[in-house]
Parts: sequence; structure tokens; C-alpha cells
Amino acid sequence: MAILEYDFMRRAFLAGILLAVIVPCIGIIVVLKRLSMMGDALSHTSLAGVAAGLVMGINPILGAVVTCIAAALGIEAIRKRIPKFSEMSIAIIMSAGIGLAGVLSGFVKNAANFNSFLFGSIVAISDFEMILVVCISCAVLLTFLLLYKELFYIALDEQSARLAGIPVKSINFIFTILTAVTVSIAARTVGALIVSSLMVVPVACGMQVGKSYKQTVVYSILFAVSFTIAGLFLSYYLRLKPGGTIVLIGVLCLVALLLIKRFARRTVPAAANRK
Repeated sequence: MAILEYDFMRRAFLAGILLAVIVPCIGIIVVLKRLSMMGDALSHTSLAGVAAGLVMGINPILGAVVTCIAAALGIEAIRKRIPKFSEMSIAIIMSAGIGLAGVLSGFVKNAANFNSFLFGSIVAISDFEMILVVCISCAVLLTFLLLYKELFYIALDEQSARLAGIPVKSINFIFTILTAVTVSIAARTVGALIVSSLMVVPVACGMQVGKSYKQTVVYSILFAVSFTIAGLFLSYYLRLKPGGTIVLIGVLCLVALLLIKRFARRTVPAAANRK
């Protein structure tokens, strides 16, 4: 356990585990609402905020948070205007975010600092960013628990939730803000290019073993935490990029679960025929 003797690795583990707890909470709702690419759009748009922050001399994380919130609200607004083609809103915002990031990146003097946001730098987060991760993680987790039932109903069927008296518009607004803030923070640690994978892959793994919504949420968090811890250990000893390592471990785990389920389906009928 010599890895934990270093202060930067202890902070990396703390930040990684906190994010591994809250990202699946957001991811499960995003997946159920058929908006899996929303995390991808917001993470790419966060790069525009990072570039703007570096150009204006402010903390790039704050720039990413503001940009992600604006992008998330934009996606929600366009989705309501074009309900039959709601996925179009994601493509529009992502295109605008990537274009803006490309233009602003040309004015960034320290290109290395900007590039660190592409694939993340969880072992290099500052004290301010660590405090930000802790505060946002607590806020997101508390909000998710308080609005647990409301988010579940809205994720399954917004129309039925509205008829049941749930304030769908207010809940959607709160969830949109939570998603934007979570993505902007996670983009700093695992990277803007792969944060959407961290949001979807653990949930996909949880769906393979969970038999209910509650079980899926719990398993998704457990998978995300396991991927993060394993990824940090492997990246440290094999000198790999932490963000990419975490996601690859998750993808390999998902493939293994799918193969196991497929093998189990074939084994059960074969056993029944022998009887």
C-alpha cells in the first residue's frame, strides 16, 4: 500500500471515489430518459468553459461549471421545443460547444494546461478543486436521495409523473443543474472526452445484475467505485492515464458480464432438455 504514502494519490482516491458515487446516480436517470449522449455533449461543451477560463485568467473549473449549466439548460429548452426529435438538442449543443472550444483554444497561451482536461488529471487536482469535488458530491448525493422517488417517476414516464402531481418542470430543472455540475467536475478528473463513459458504463453493468431500480443504483455505484480504485492502482504501477484506465476496466467488465449472461441463457435450456 505504498501508493497511499503520497498525498496526491490520497487526494486522487478521495476525489475518484466521491465522483464514482455521484456519477452513476446521475447516469441512471440519464440512461432511463434515453439521453445517454447528454453527458458526452456536456463534457465536450465544458472544454469551451475551460478555454474561456484560461483565456480570462479565472479557474477553468468554474468556467466549465458555468458553461455546462448553460449547455444543459439549452438542451432542455430545445428538447421541449422539438419533443419528437429530442436527441437533436444534444447534437446541436455539442456542435456549438465543440466549435466554441476550438475557437477559444487558439487564444490559450498554455496549451498543456488545456490539453490536461481532454483525458483528465485526477492525480494533479489542486486543494480548491478537491474542496469543490467534496462540496458538489455532498450536494448531488443529498439532492438525489431527497428527490429519489420523483426522479424515478420522471425517468420512467414524465406524463404519468405530471398527472400524479409531481412538479416535473422544477425537478427537471434541478436535475439538469446537477448533471451539468457533475459532468464539469468529472471532466477535470477523468477527462472531458471520456466522462460520458463513466456515466453510462457502470449503469450498464448495474443493469446486468440488478433486478430493480434500487438494486441497479446500488450496483452501479459499487461498479463505479471498483473501476475507480482498480484504475488508480493499475495506472500508478503501470504508468497509464488514470481516466482511460478506469473506463477501459469498466468496458471490459461490461463485456464479461454480457458474455456470462449469454452463456447462462444457453446453459439453462440445455440443462432443461437433458432432464
